[in-house]
Formats: sequence, C-alpha cells, structure tokens
Amino acid sequence: MQEQEPIESVHGCYSQKINCCCRGSNCHLKKSITMLLQKNIPFKYVFGKIKTEIIIITLYAILVSILYQEYHLTRISIPISVPMILGTVISLLLGFRSNQAYDRWWEARHIWGAIVNDSRTLARQVTSFTPMESGKEELENFRQRMIRRQIAWTYSLGRHLRRQNVLKGLDKYLDKRELDYVRQMDNVPAALIDLMGRDLQLALEEGWINRFQQVELDRTISRLCDAMGKCERIKNTVFPSTYSLYIHMSMMLFIALLPFGVIEYFGLFEVPLVVAISASFLLIEKMAIHLQDPFENKPTDTPMTTIAQTIEKNLEQLYGTDLYNKGKLTVAVVADAEPLSVGAKLYKTKYSREENNSKEMVADNAVPQKPLYYML
Repeated sequence: MQEQEPIESVHGCYSQKINCCCRGSNCHLKKSITMLLQKNIPFKYVFGKIKTEIIIITLYAILVSILYQEYHLTRISIPISVPMILGTVISLLLGFRSNQAYDRWWEARHIWGAIVNDSRTLARQVTSFTPMESGKEELENFRQRMIRRQIAWTYSLGRHLRRQNVLKGLDKYLDKRELDYVRQMDNVPAALIDLMGRDLQLALEEGWINRFQQVELDRTISRLCDAMGKCERIKNTVFPSTYSLYIHMSMMLFIALLPFGVIEYFGLFEVPLVVAISASFLLIEKMAIHLQDPFENKPTDTPMTTIAQTIEKNLEQLYGTDLYNKGKLTVAVVADAEPLSVGAKLYKTKYSREENNSKEMVADNAVPQKPLYYML
C-alpha cells in the first residue's frame, strides 16, 4: 500500500502549494502538500463531511411533512418546548467538548512553536559556544552534524506522531551508521536525541566546549525531549469514547424529535429549517472530532511538516548553505570498526587528504561534515 503524503493545515488559502526549500533529487518534500487554510474554505469540503447525514435527515423531514400535510396525521406533532430543552442541553455539551478538543489542538501547536524556538537556540548555541578556529575540520563537522541531526529530528518526530515511515528522507541528514543505529529503535526521535547527547560528551572531552556550555546545550536538548514527550502524551491519550457516543446519541434524538416540534408552526417549510439546524449541530460535532486528534494526518492537523520545513530553511540560511553539499572525503580505514549499538561510545575517525596512501580509501558521495564513528 502506498503511504499517504502529509496533509497539512496552516493559515492562508485552501489549495496553496508548498514546495520544499531543500535542494537535490532525493528530497522527500518535493510533492505538494494539500492544505486546509483559514480563508476561502470551499462549500464542498465543509458539507462533504456531513453529506450522508444531511441526505438522510432531509428524507426524514420530508416524510414527516408528507404524513402531516397529505395524510392529516396531526397527532404526530409534539410541543416545541421538548426539542428546545433537549437542544439547549446538547448545545452546552457540544460547547464543552469543542473547548476540550480545541485545547488539545492548541497545546499541540504551542508545543511545536516551542520546538521551533529550541531548534534555533540549539543551532545558535552549537555555533557560538564552539571556538571559531580555522583548520579544525573535525570541529566544523561537529557543528554541521548537530544542526543536520536537529533537522532530521523535527521531520522524524512529525512522521513518528503520524504513524508513518519515520526513516523516509533521513538519509539526506544522517550518514549510514547513524541510520543503521536509529533503525534498531522503535522511537527514532528518541534515538536521535541520544546521539546528540553523546556528541555533547564528545565535544566536552575534546575541549570544544566547557562544562557550563555543555550544561546549557543539554538543557536545550532536554526541552526538545520534553516537547516530544508532550506530543506523545496527546497522541496516546484517547478522547473518552463514551462521552462522544452519549453526545452523538442525544443529538440524534434531538434531530429525530425536531420535525415533530416545528411541523405545526412551519408546515412544509420545516424541511429546510430542520436541515439547517441539524447541519449546525453536526458540523460542530465534526469540528470537535477533527480537532481532538492533532496528529492524525488530517487537514486540521498541526502543520508539523511545514514547521519542519521552516526550521530547515532557517538553520540552512543562518548557519551555512553547504549543509548538504556532497563531495569526496578521504577516510582512514579502521579494521576493527563496528556498527553503532545501544550504549556505545562514539569516537571519530581520522580524516586525511593524502591520496596515495594504500591504507586509505576515497568515499564517493560522502558528506564532509559527517565524521564516521567506530568502537574501540
């Protein structure tokens, strides 16, 4: 089965197309993203969600009208106060549910706003805390690796929350051994956070940052980890199904009684009146259903892919346009190199530019900013 592309929601016009700011043929964001936006929401989309219910209610209201007008079954009418009282109670319950659903959606959007801020903070700290010395290729690799890994984390978190293929597109930001490492994990974003923590320890041991700078960087990474946990809490906390079921059953009872309450006063015109009132209640219910799950790949979702694109664009422009440039890198061969494993400590390979050494090889299409790792 082909995986569904992300469907996003931001503020703008309905069918706006978003193109990725990335360069290269392997970009996984080149496809257009269908977006539900605030201006110009089409009538077809709004009533397409309740068209089946509206058709059934229309036929039901017409049947009641025919029985009353043609067959003179006047005893089928009921006092209008009955559906009015029931409608008032349902309105309060729907309002409460809508507020709770919106709170979940807004909390998700608030969390991703914090992720944007912390991503920029992490990149700024990595760049400003480390010394700007020329000729230290390993130090520059560390900076670029941390920034690329943060970009990969934002994309992987969005796909993780949507139950999609988390590894899709990460080969642009991670090297082979990092991909092999995170592939072992069920929670890829958590694995990337773990790699960033190990890199901080490495930077401290190499003297690129001091203890106080490591603490500040670790606090930023911890905030990102907290944001991930909050998103997972929203994702895994199901809105009470019994509450939704009781409201829906009460609303169906209200709609069923409504034609009998207004037929005596409006006659044949009760049909459009019943349809209009029913549509209002049904749309409010549908809105609450869509908002209560902000990570379900719906048009009303939190726009996680769009936010990740913004983070990538900002970091690329602020901290280097050569994040993804590929070239030839000469890497020392380590005979006892092993893949990354859980709990392993990371060590850097030694880079060399000598081309005539038999112990060295040239890795085509390697990323100069990404050092490989081996275990001692």
